[in-house]
Amino acid sequence: MKALVTGGSGLVGRYIVETLLAAGYEVAVAGRTPPPSDLFSAPIGFRAFTLDAGDHPDTLFEGATSLVHAAFDHIPGRYRGGEGDEPEVFRKRNLGGSVRLFEAAKRAGLCRAVFLSSRAVYDGAPAGVALTEDTDLAPASLYGEVKLQCERALSALDGPDFCTASLRLTGVYGDLRPNKWDGLIAEYLAGRPVPVRAGSEVHGRDVGRAVRLMLEADAARVGGEAFNVSDLVVDTHDILSAIKQASGSAHPLPGRADTAAVAEMACGKIRRLGWKPGGRDLLAATLAGLARSEA
Repeated sequence: MKALVTGGSGLVGRYIVETLLAAGYEVAVAGRTPPPSDLFSAPIGFRAFTLDAGDHPDTLFEGATSLVHAAFDHIPGRYRGGEGDEPEVFRKRNLGGSVRLFEAAKRAGLCRAVFLSSRAVYDGAPAGVALTEDTDLAPASLYGEVKLQCERALSALDGPDFCTASLRLTGVYGDLRPNKWDGLIAEYLAGRPVPVRAGSEVHGRDVGRAVRLMLEADAARVGGEAFNVSDLVVDTHDILSAIKQASGSAHPLPGRADTAAVAEMACGKIRRLGWKPGGRDLLAATLAGLARSEA
């Protein structure tokens, strides 16, 4: 089995690559520049790729049986609002570029394609509405709108010889460095104010397992479908308490955020396929590891 992972060198893509490598896949990553030789735990291939390119050459998919599309073009560090002052460029690259990629993958004879979508497709949903995969959607952000349109375009290509699925990811945390919480930790250790904020999270390795499940599950159960991928709700107090304990920092922790105000994504659909995230135990182990590296 050989998977092509666009954006495989990114914060989320690295967990997917490592999960597939551990499962015995051959992996090639596609992006603007080759990754450092020591970025991954085993050798991987590289294919040059950009979302704003025209038709993709056949060599992009050479040898691959499946596609995992994790690449997304946005202002660094920003997803919602990641279009900056160029919404049409954002739409053209991320929607138009993704659709061209999906169509090219099907023409090239790949068997499966998985798209990394986002909980942003639920942006604008009324408070109190359960965030399930059959919720009526009208995203209030351009990011969410583009993700949803990519989902629909990929689903329309699903067929007997090309099984497609989308994963609606919440925030993704993990143990690899660089890490999404590096900036937060640095601000806290420097004694600067940090936000009181809560959000839903899932570990990157659980994302990797969800991707693998989409590549290996019965096509009749995943083909053309979207699946929520989320685990728990945490706040900045939770994240930094382990750092404070390990470092001996005298800086006060931020206050508690209202975690009850964070709408949780229902994940029964993917759990019924056998997916089970790491929960609080995995969060605690990850934070302990990050704390040790800062001590």
